[in-house]
Amino acid sequence: MKIIFLSIVLTTITLAQVVYEPLHRDVYSFLSRIAQKGLIEYDDLIRPLTRKYIAEKISELNSIKNKLTPLEIDELEFYNSEFGREKDLIHQNSSEGSEINYLGKDNYGRIRLFSYRDKLFSLNVSPIFGATFGSRDGKSYRHIWNGLYFYGNLAWLGFSFDFRDNNETGETIDKFKTFTPVTGTHTRFPKPNQIEYAEAKTVLGLDWSWGSFSFGRDFMEWGYGKSGLLVLSQKAPSFPFLRLDIHPVDWLSFNYFHAFLSSDVVDSQRTYYHSLGWTRTIYRDKFLASHTLTLKPFKGLSLSFGESVVYSDKLEFSYLFPLMFYRVNDHNLSRQSNDAGSNSQFFFNLSSRNHIPKTHLYGTIFIDEITIANLFDKEKQRNQFAFSLGASTTDLPINNLTFHLEYTKIYPFVYSHYIQTQTYQHASYPLGHWMGYNADQIYASLNYRIIRGLQTELYFQYIRKGDEGRVIQQYVQPQPPFLFGLRKNYSYFGGEVKYEIIHELFARFRFQSNKISTQQPDLTFIDKNLNEFYFSLYYGL
Repeated sequence: MKIIFLSIVLTTITLAQVVYEPLHRDVYSFLSRIAQKGLIEYDDLIRPLTRKYIAEKISELNSIKNKLTPLEIDELEFYNSEFGREKDLIHQNSSEGSEINYLGKDNYGRIRLFSYRDKLFSLNVSPIFGATFGSRDGKSYRHIWNGLYFYGNLAWLGFSFDFRDNNETGETIDKFKTFTPVTGTHTRFPKPNQIEYAEAKTVLGLDWSWGSFSFGRDFMEWGYGKSGLLVLSQKAPSFPFLRLDIHPVDWLSFNYFHAFLSSDVVDSQRTYYHSLGWTRTIYRDKFLASHTLTLKPFKGLSLSFGESVVYSDKLEFSYLFPLMFYRVNDHNLSRQSNDAGSNSQFFFNLSSRNHIPKTHLYGTIFIDEITIANLFDKEKQRNQFAFSLGASTTDLPINNLTFHLEYTKIYPFVYSHYIQTQTYQHASYPLGHWMGYNADQIYASLNYRIIRGLQTELYFQYIRKGDEGRVIQQYVQPQPPFLFGLRKNYSYFGGEVKYEIIHELFARFRFQSNKISTQQPDLTFIDKNLNEFYFSLYYGL
């Protein structure tokens, strides 16, 4: 009976493959700029997006080329060759025969190490290699990496694989990637002035006319922002997940995922000694469940409401239900005891595109804990939340120029929890904004695209960071004020020139000047200046 039911379901749903486009690709910013000019509707709150969805947007642009700038037309042609295969599948133009290519251009003009496709199977293989040479604080720095990326499909099943191995050398390397938006790492074979680490990601997925399902290990982003993301960012390493996306109508979409996190908390009861007399270490299990509902009442406007819960120790079946109300579910599971409960969050996002011409306005609120009854009573409130406001304007006053301005404020103890396994972290790195709590930031950037693939950017950001405090302070009333404790102020001014010579082959020059002001017990500040310069040449990222 179950086999018959499954057959009926599969025959009534037309399945196709899902392959997500890596988050570092410039096509995301290209489509975002086009969307904020009001030329397309673009749903990119939760990323990565599928190559199929991106190809649909590229196809839409092909029909309105007359509304694009000359540079945007060049960029569009570049992406036409990148997503040619997906466009053919959408329009059912794919040929019945097979095609194979070694170290050359495929049928769409895209240079690949290897590509193959027929009616059943496709495979695209790209190498990953790169080198960065630079100077930090007057001392040399080197980063070498290599790996392999491939993606394709087998019938209706899409797949992707990304592996890269890294080696960094220098007297000023940051072994743990602290207080920086750079993704955190777990290093191996530590040596003086040298670290090594690796990253592997893989996803399997399929979709149908009104949704998609995937599982694997990858990064996930939630929200908008150039300088950091409050809800989900790439600060923490990638994690395993199950993901479901539903879009039954144009004005509503739904996302659910369940992630398997690393707690870095040793399970002393299960840890044991092995035959060599050393300890076999077992860590506590940690999980994250999240769902988001997005409403689009009219063109260019979207309202998103999300909830997540971090829980630990064992997999809870009820958090695999996409429509579960996590906070109420936690109350039932814990019998209303905080010590037996989990850590839940709410978050909201507003996005407005082209209501002010060529402008994207956005805002995000992340609520870790809030006391509604005492919201304005400073003696009794425990309001641990964060918000971010941003604006991006493009082609004003001249074409191909984009300006970003953002402000982010994270109140004390957001992302934190007194139960170590339930902090809003993965592998001891924040899942949200990289600068952590008790901090605020103002960020501005100016980006100018010169020719296809060649762009330059200048940016400035100023950050105030207060004390980390102690866990007990999170649960007292009144709560410590914003920026309590001795403070550090960070001023960054930098820029880069980046050129994508051919698909995925980049040359990049970056510089950054840092000023760090550290407050002393007598409330004076001691300043330290730091300059950085880097040149990179890489294929892939």
